[in-house]
Amino acid sequence: MLHRRAFTVSVIWTLGLLFLGSVVHATESSLACPDWPTCFGTMVPEMTGGVFWEHLHRLVAGGLVLMFVLATWLTRKEVSDRPWMFRACVAGIVLLLIQSVFGGLTVIYQLPDLVSTSHLTLAFAFLALATVLASSSSWSVGRGTTDDTTGRALTRFATVSAALVMLQSIVGALVRHTDAGMACPDAPLCLGKVVPPLVNLPITVHFTHRVLGILVGLVVLSFAVWAVRAAVPAAVRTWALLAAGLVVGQITLGFLSVLTVLAVVPVSAHTLVAAALLVVLVHLAVFGTVARDAAEVPSQMQAT
Repeated sequence: MLHRRAFTVSVIWTLGLLFLGSVVHATESSLACPDWPTCFGTMVPEMTGGVFWEHLHRLVAGGLVLMFVLATWLTRKEVSDRPWMFRACVAGIVLLLIQSVFGGLTVIYQLPDLVSTSHLTLAFAFLALATVLASSSSWSVGRGTTDDTTGRALTRFATVSAALVMLQSIVGALVRHTDAGMACPDAPLCLGKVVPPLVNLPITVHFTHRVLGILVGLVVLSFAVWAVRAAVPAAVRTWALLAAGLVVGQITLGFLSVLTVLAVVPVSAHTLVAAALLVVLVHLAVFGTVARDAAEVPSQMQAT
């Protein structure tokens, strides 16, 4: 159905937008357009230098809003048995509009740390919401392919993992916007120590991000091992192994970001991989919920 495709495109579009946002910051182009919503007083500025990245980011963000409005309209037209999906779409539109306002405030007030961090946090929140909608439409094929207990365990494992990735991404946003990326200039140690002296905010935020990264890695890798051993469909095992690969890649890119002194490619890829990992884990959490609900229906029928 068209609404399913629109949700999937919205997820991919959001991943691209997050990548562009990271490029904007890594290339120090965040204030290349000193005004908002125009850029030097026009919607069609000369696309050179930092203006190219900053204005492209704005154009892609505007396109995402239009794309999701279309997805919402298609949902209203095609889906009548799940009214929660339309309400979630409306919430997604509101979330996008609020995020756009925060993006404007970021420029107008010249990159305040909390506003910029909130802007990125809202982007990850919308990504999770769009993934829930896309996955709820696509996972229907997998109904009844696992038992209720396994479905519940899958939902819990994936949800906890996704929540940790979300938390780490928020702290990562703080690292980015407080300029704490090089507070620990070495890797894997920090200032030559396993636990550095937490004497200021940049070191504390940076080190917290690293600790959370290790925790996320352990949880996601444990999740993948469980999925391989559990009685789950082959598709679930594949997605869980993909999550394991992404978390290893994310940790590697994090260290490369430090060792290359925040080079554009590893820093931007680090954000993209974190976002992709969130998508995979939310996707798996939705499958667990779908499978659990499907398993409960036969049980209720037998009870009656």
